[in-house]
Amino acid sequence: MSLVGKKFPSIAVDAISEMGDNLKINIFEEAVNNNKKVLLFWYPKDFTFVCPTELHAFQAALPEFNNRNTIVIGASCDTNEVHFAWLNTPKNNGGIEGVTYPLLADTNRNLSNILGILDIESTSYNEDTDSMIVEGSNVTYRATYLIDETGKIFHESVNDMPLGRNVNEYLRLIDAYTHVQTKGEVCPANWEEGKEAMFATREGVANYLNN
Repeated sequence: MSLVGKKFPSIAVDAISEMGDNLKINIFEEAVNNNKKVLLFWYPKDFTFVCPTELHAFQAALPEFNNRNTIVIGASCDTNEVHFAWLNTPKNNGGIEGVTYPLLADTNRNLSNILGILDIESTSYNEDTDSMIVEGSNVTYRATYLIDETGKIFHESVNDMPLGRNVNEYLRLIDAYTHVQTKGEVCPANWEEGKEAMFATREGVANYLNN
């Protein structure tokens, strides 16, 4: 079920800073209390292959997100200790040394379960051990959420494990949403900053298509 248009769940999650400080981060409060947009991206695991390319790509674009009043936060189900080890591993050894934004450590999977982004094929109850058995990796897909200054989700997307994200598309979406917020116009297909938008009327559409 899509969460677009709804408030992001207000739940505090363990996190770590680049310096190794243990944090508690509530994404909803980060947006509302700081009057900023938030880009939250989930990845499956630390010390894997596609994942470091994405974390470095978001880091490279961090000045662009900052210019758009947007906080970037990464997330997985790994522990703070594993995050910190990865943050201290050089690029040439598959690490994310140089990443400066915080990383959520959703080890209890409370938030990722609420969001419905865990790779779970099925669950069953084992009477012999009186426990639930999970089939699947139980780590997150590559899910991305854009949250506005009121804590409302205005974009969500989920990629399968092998598919890395296009960071520039999130910048475009933030630009488009900001344009809607400030100009009252809507953004047509393939809209980019500096291109013509339109008013959400029959006349507005006709004028746009005829230009």
